[in-house]
Amino acid sequence: MQIDKVRLDPARRTVEVNGEEIHFTFKEFELLHYLMLNNGLALSRDQLLESVWGFAAEGESRTVDMHIRLLRQKLGSEDYLIQTVRGVGYKLEGGAQT
Repeated sequence: MQIDKVRLDPARRTVEVNGEEIHFTFKEFELLHYLMLNNGLALSRDQLLESVWGFAAEGESRTVDMHIRLLRQKLGSEDYLIQTVRGVGYKLEGGAQT
């Protein structure tokens, strides 16, 4: 699957940004994959925790925020794809999707 200049291959578990392969940890990859599958949808931190980590957080968890920050760093010039939705959570918003 590809959104803008980010290509993710779930079978090979690889991510390319602008044609360059970038290493992602297991959870970073899972989070990016989930965001790409839900392109354009605002997802709450609780939804992301439940879907990617498999648990519901009790109280405030910064796990999602920390992983989003790491994803943005690794996406480099494509970091604009991950947007903060104030009061909700995050969404990945890209144009070209294949």
